[in-house]
Amino acid sequence: MNYNLSPLAGKTILVTRSVGQSNQLSDRLTAAGAKVIEMPALEIGPPSSWEALDQAISDLSSFNWLILTSSNGVEYFFSRLEKSGQNKSALAGVKIAVVGEKTAQSLQKQNIQPDFIPPNFVADSLVENFPESLTGKKILFPRVETGGREVLVKELTAKGAEVIEVPAYESCCPQSIPAAAEYALVNNTIDIITFASSKTVQFFSQLTAHIFTYNPENLARVCIASIGPQTSKTCHSVFGRVDIEAEEYTLEGLTNAIIKYLRITNRRDAESAETEQEEV
Repeated sequence: MNYNLSPLAGKTILVTRSVGQSNQLSDRLTAAGAKVIEMPALEIGPPSSWEALDQAISDLSSFNWLILTSSNGVEYFFSRLEKSGQNKSALAGVKIAVVGEKTAQSLQKQNIQPDFIPPNFVADSLVENFPESLTGKKILFPRVETGGREVLVKELTAKGAEVIEVPAYESCCPQSIPAAAEYALVNNTIDIITFASSKTVQFFSQLTAHIFTYNPENLARVCIASIGPQTSKTCHSVFGRVDIEAEEYTLEGLTNAIIKYLRITNRRDAESAETEQEEV
């Protein structure tokens, strides 16, 4: 088999993204030659109440900016906008900022181009590079109901903006693990586990506690791959390490980081084997 054509050949990778979102990463990894096992460590659903979002939607004309930081935020916001009886024209006077390539793509599916995308796919970059003064600006921020980072709101507020946070969706831990994933984890057939958010790290740890509490060596031998610095921070907190971190904080960036890591590891192993042979 040509290694260049199938850089992940022979590797089994566990994908922990939410139901309905895992295919994007799984398809990339499979195309690179990996065997993929999906274990959704996150479930997405509606917030406990629509009241705050509905109120904000009814008052859209009072906002200067709409900030969207996830595909889920885009999908739930526009679904609720439609249910309110309004359409995208209600956003005519509102500028839109998005964080992340996937978020921008989700917005484009609504036939809307964002007014601002920060150069780096993290929330901190949005504040640092915001295209206009934030003083006196009223910002609508539809977001996950619980567990999201607070830094964006704090930094925007510190620069003079009035930020209205509204729950647009909720993420929670699934009740169980797919049988194929549990079998693979118990029997040490996973080479790499991928994480694309902090919550998937936390929920994965909860879901697999019954496996790794008694067999910590099973986790110790598996490579942990993170999509970016915030997810890596949670990995360090939960697992004590991260082996791979994407340089570009996207699914493509995560796939490329895994390929790069394995190429370096395989080259190092090959050189080590040659050295041992010479010594013999």
